[in-house]
Amino acid sequence: MNNIQLSVVHRLPQSYRWSAGFVGTKVEILPAEETDLGNSLMGLKLLSHEGEKAREILHAINQSIADMQILSTVIEWEEEPCLFFAKEDESAVICRLKTLGAAIAENVTALYPL
Repeated sequence: MNNIQLSVVHRLPQSYRWSAGFVGTKVEILPAEETDLGNSLMGLKLLSHEGEKAREILHAINQSIADMQILSTVIEWEEEPCLFFAKEDESAVICRLKTLGAAIAENVTALYPL
């Protein structure tokens, strides 16, 4: 768990959904015209670690989130391990990450557009 305190987590920029027939194992980008937030997923990736170390840390985060009875899974997205969970659980997941000591990277241009 000490590695989580040294981790920087970044929200993936899109919303996602489970690919048809691959629930829990494969995601796809949610089309902009779809507004079904009940099926919408958020994705997180680590900026501070790569490869097997990133996978290990994400699995530890996944277990911590599971302890809160929130469903999440670690799967590959664009050749990197990422953590996916229901968008409606975002606040609880981010709160847990902060409690664990992980840093949350924010998109600065969204906060301060040029």
